[in-house]
Amino acid sequence: MRWWDIERVLELEKDLFPEDAWSRGMFWSDLAHARGPEATRRYVVAVDRRDAGGSDGDTDGERIVGYAGLAAAGDLADVQTIAVARDHWGTGLGGRLLTELLRAATAFECAEVMLECRIDNVRAQKLYERFGFEAIGFRRGYYQPGNVDALVMRLTDPTKSVAGTQGTETHG
Repeated sequence: MRWWDIERVLELEKDLFPEDAWSRGMFWSDLAHARGPEATRRYVVAVDRRDAGGSDGDTDGERIVGYAGLAAAGDLADVQTIAVARDHWGTGLGGRLLTELLRAATAFECAEVMLECRIDNVRAQKLYERFGFEAIGFRRGYYQPGNVDALVMRLTDPTKSVAGTQGTETHG
């Protein structure tokens, strides 16, 4: 993900997470830590090039259909966000984005990867479980509004989860 992707990412963010969408500043702040030798973040976007007509107003003819971000600190990584456009649910894109984040965690030499997931988002939980994440606890009232609990999940040794995976259609 680059700074010029932020506006299109925000459109998808507001569609998928209308009540607790990240702000422009939050994305800018994390991207500021995603480049250079001291980088501690990895953000990627997935684009649909079949929308090459630019019918949605994109000047480059690519529609952002997913994005994901990871933060690393020491030997611990945290999945900050994963989002997939509704019309791409069930296509495997979430798994490709997660694979890219786990590759980044491996590159950052992280021994564990953590994440929070809405307790009512069973589809996402099943994805994380397929990659070896295990539930380790809850954060009560984590998602607002509505006081929805978060399931805390952990993956130990992300290198095992990405071993043998193929290249992705994402770019960062």
